[in-house]
Amino acid sequence: MPTWAYIYEHPSTDPVADRVVIDRGGQRTLLVPVPTAADAPQVALRLVEEGATLVELCGGFSLPDAARVAEAVGTRAPVGHVTFSADAVAGAAAYSASFTAQPADGGPDS
Repeated sequence: MPTWAYIYEHPSTDPVADRVVIDRGGQRTLLVPVPTAADAPQVALRLVEEGATLVELCGGFSLPDAARVAEAVGTRAPVGHVTFSADAVAGAAAYSASFTAQPADGGPDS
């Protein structure tokens, strides 16, 4: 079954216990949080080893973070990286700043 994994950063999460799995129409989608960007390469590799055939990274990951994930996965599966259009960059930056202004264990809703 084709399996697509979307990885996003969310503080204080467990990539196994907190993942969401959607099985519909012969395809599986995995929505997988990682507590930090540093955790993403190992999580992506594990997902590919579990059968993910495509890995997509949230646009909140930096280009160096995305490169580390792609390096970890190698040629086992393609790794995509969501990007923002030019007119969305200011809003994305404001959203990101709202998290960096919070304690390390939570975002704006903590």
